[in-house]
Amino acid sequence: MEHDLTGPDALARMDVLAEAWRETSDGRGTFLACYRLMTGSMISAVVERDFDDPAWVDLLLVRFAEYYFDALAAYEHDPSAAPAAWQLAHDSCRERRWELQRLLLGINAHINVDLPLTVEELLAPEWEGLSAAQREARRRDYLAVNGIIAATVDAVQDTVLEPAVPILALADVLLGPAEEFLMSRMLEQWRESAWENAVALVEAPDAATRGAVVARMEADALAIARAILFTDGVASVVDLFHREDQ
Repeated sequence: MEHDLTGPDALARMDVLAEAWRETSDGRGTFLACYRLMTGSMISAVVERDFDDPAWVDLLLVRFAEYYFDALAAYEHDPSAAPAAWQLAHDSCRERRWELQRLLLGINAHINVDLPLTVEELLAPEWEGLSAAQREARRRDYLAVNGIIAATVDAVQDTVLEPAVPILALADVLLGPAEEFLMSRMLEQWRESAWENAVALVEAPDAATRGAVVARMEADALAIARAILFTDGVASVVDLFHREDQ
């Protein structure tokens, strides 16, 4: 499968964007700084061969990054051409929003929309030929990323969020590890749902069924975005931590 970037290429491209956005105080830099940290951690893990199939994980993170860049290019050309969850995420950076909301909106769009499509793209050509054990190995590598994300959450808070929102430093002191646990658990649940959606896409018997899965993914991502923005009231925020029940 051909792709334009390598892992280091993706990081370099993120660095160029991040520098440009720092100079213009573009709010999109909040998500990008988080994504850059996590992608760097994953590339290091691939180099250290912490996976059953490091080459597959490397391709996954590269294609995942390309989905981010593609959605960004679509938005900058015509906002309505970007996925709806990305429209909300990028629009939020032009509005008066908390940095945490901007970060979560970007993570939501990338994990709940881009990630299932990325995984589908990688699994589709090989799925029928994989044994049950090989399919489980793919899933095991995919879920191993959760540990890398969990280990990076504290660094994201310390280096990205707290400098922008100093009161979060107080929350970190008051809540301690509980705060990182909640964030890690939320992302873990979203990634588990993304895998399930990717398999549903791969196993869809026809285009109509696949289209229905995509529509449901996009609707769920928009529901999460509304919770992040408190559009449906503060009570809807519980949806951020209980997507597996839906």
